[in-house]
Amino acid sequence: MSPFVNVALTYATIGLSAAIVAHYLMRQHVIGGFWIALVVGLVGAVLGGLLDQLLADVIERLANFNSVNVFAAGGMALLLIWALARTIHNR
Repeated sequence: MSPFVNVALTYATIGLSAAIVAHYLMRQHVIGGFWIALVVGLVGAVLGGLLDQLLADVIERLANFNSVNVFAAGGMALLLIWALARTIHNR
C-alpha cells in the first residue's frame, strides 16, 4: 500500500475517533449532528498534521523541554481545569 494511503487512513481514523468521542462520549451538540462533527474532525486532523509538518522543529523542542514533554503536561493541566470548570458549572 502506498505511504500516502497510510497517511490518509491515519488522518481519517483520527478524525473519526474525535467525532465519536465528541458526539457520543462527551455528548457535544453540533449543528448537523454526527456527520458535521465527522467533517470537522477530518478537517482538524488534516490541519493538525499540516501544522505539525510546518512546526516540526518547534514541536520537537517542546516535546523534550528540560526532559519534560510540554504537550503531555499542558494537555493534562488543561483537562483537569476543564473538568473542574464543568464540575463547578453543573452545581
